[in-house]
Amino acid sequence: MLVERNYTELEQLSGGVRLSAQAIERAVSQYGRTLCRLPAERWRYLDVVEITGVVPARFSVRVDLWTVEEGRSDLSLELTLIDYGKHLAVEIDDLHVL
Repeated sequence: MLVERNYTELEQLSGGVRLSAQAIERAVSQYGRTLCRLPAERWRYLDVVEITGVVPARFSVRVDLWTVEEGRSDLSLELTLIDYGKHLAVEIDDLHVL
């Protein structure tokens, strides 16, 4: 959704908990490069940490993003995934340059 610039869908997916569609769009626009899909070995570029001591289970996820101009970029998407058993809830925590 991010690569396709479906910012409103991203906000709806995350319930707009932390970042609105406008904030996501602004971060991508200010970065000034064209986002593209991650390579086939994308799992190598995920940093997943289980958050302990919480119910339901939660995971902090950082995804290194890729651009047409530079390949692997210094722009990262940070998420919290919440495991409700039958579905995962997504909270978009941040979209920023590391």
